[in-house]
Amino acid sequence: MGLPQIAPYTLPQAADLPTPRAPFQLNPDRAALLVHDMQQYFCAPYPPDADPIRGVVANTSKILTAARNRDIPVFYTAQKGNQFRADRGLQADLWGPGMQTIGEHEEVLDQIAPQPDDIVLVKHRYSAFQRSNLETLMRARKRDQLVIVGVFAHIGCLATASEAFQLDIEPFAIADAQADFDRARHDMAMHWIAGCCGGVATTSTVLSAFTGDAK
Repeated sequence: MGLPQIAPYTLPQAADLPTPRAPFQLNPDRAALLVHDMQQYFCAPYPPDADPIRGVVANTSKILTAARNRDIPVFYTAQKGNQFRADRGLQADLWGPGMQTIGEHEEVLDQIAPQPDDIVLVKHRYSAFQRSNLETLMRARKRDQLVIVGVFAHIGCLATASEAFQLDIEPFAIADAQADFDRARHDMAMHWIAGCCGGVATTSTVLSAFTGDAK
């Protein structure tokens, strides 16, 4: 009932990406960055020295550096261990009890750990907006674009992108900085987002926007 073991697969490249339906253009003065669920519990099913997780960690680290250098707000989601069954809700029916209250489960991977100025949100449901103040924090900072990296592409990352769109926040899924159960579901998530709610891009595109003069 818990997470499956995940076999290595190659990350999407720019040539693999669908053309987004939306005309959104990433702007560092409007953007916030969300590192979604990159906790040890969720990353443990991946072989650490192979793609996709190896590439996701490396690309996320680059994006984090660029965002912090540009004073772009950085948010993390992180679940808590030993969740009360009634509070965990229907997720328990699909995924079991979830993580325990131990560092080997709750901590974000060391290579991309939150820094003092970053904001860590407690994660309750697939979407990062559910039962959190992510929207309020973004509005207060005059941010209406959300760059999404992390796991899992077809579950929480997609749900967050979909809800962002419904809140009039432009979402951007970073295809080579997200990981999934397999390449088929990864690609499905990118195509769904491109067709229904947001932008799909690579790390290179994000770095160009964050370090350049995108308007």
